[in-house]
Amino acid sequence: MARSPWGLIVVILVAVLILDAPRFPDIGQFAVNAFLGTLPYVVFAVALIGWLKAAGAEAYIARAFEGRETQAIVLAALFGSLAPFCSCEVIPFVAGLLAVGAPLSAIMAFWLSSPLIDPPTLLITAGALGWSFAIGKAIFAVTLGLFGGAIIAFGTRAGAFASPSRNTTHSACGCGASPITGRPVWGFWSDAVRRRTFGTEIRSNAAFLIKWLAFAYVLEALLVAYVPADLIAQVVGGEGFGTIVIAALVGMPAYLNSYVAPPLLSGLIDQGMGVGAAMAFMIAGAVSSIPAMAAVWSLVRPSVFAAYLGLGVVGAVLSGIVFQMVV
Repeated sequence: MARSPWGLIVVILVAVLILDAPRFPDIGQFAVNAFLGTLPYVVFAVALIGWLKAAGAEAYIARAFEGRETQAIVLAALFGSLAPFCSCEVIPFVAGLLAVGAPLSAIMAFWLSSPLIDPPTLLITAGALGWSFAIGKAIFAVTLGLFGGAIIAFGTRAGAFASPSRNTTHSACGCGASPITGRPVWGFWSDAVRRRTFGTEIRSNAAFLIKWLAFAYVLEALLVAYVPADLIAQVVGGEGFGTIVIAALVGMPAYLNSYVAPPLLSGLIDQGMGVGAAMAFMIAGAVSSIPAMAAVWSLVRPSVFAAYLGLGVVGAVLSGIVFQMVV
């Protein structure tokens, strides 16, 4: 039990209650509020997965991408740059895409670009760091999505990343596409077997996503409470290539969301932090933090997890180097 997400949550919260009782209400409230903020996305994603599975649409949707992978990668990277999701909020949608058999390359393009930029973040970044920084981050978000999608597409053709998802739940027998038309049965509620499949998928996917996202947000609450973001950012001050690499490596496990980061980094740049290091730190922290890693690890197999982290770090470093050279 202690090794399950729920068991770990109980152990962590009990430890905080015993060792630091005054902070327990704030940590608990932060985790609950963060989870409730993501809950509408979870509900939508779980309902969508259940509907697609009950309708027998997963294979049909996967076939829609055949011969169009490049187009799918481009659209996923562009859509991701518009979607207002952080690295944890994007998890339910990635789970849904995996469940219906979308190409991993397109999923990775969306997965990498989505936490980096969206219209509100663009304006906040521009206000704190200037339009050159905001536009640069937006360009890097789309570029990282395209780069990651292309790398995954190449690896998939070479035989890597087979069966990327850890969650192997399957629909009940008899719930594929219509045997007469070969198309999904979108009005599944008239069929008892498909209704049962819908209920099964709702329960299994909701239980899976809720437990891992709850664990991720408890970790996030601990990071916010005990590891101040400004302390982490101060470690990566200075100029030069080495600082950019360190900034990406330190930013990767840190929690520094896209709304907090711009004003904080603005102050550190005024104190001498290089713009390249600031860009690398911001991108690495947005793509992957410890809470996001916990959720990602639960969702995909180790090879995909390693590829996601590697692409995030490499993309952050390259973005920082390019931005330092151009600006």
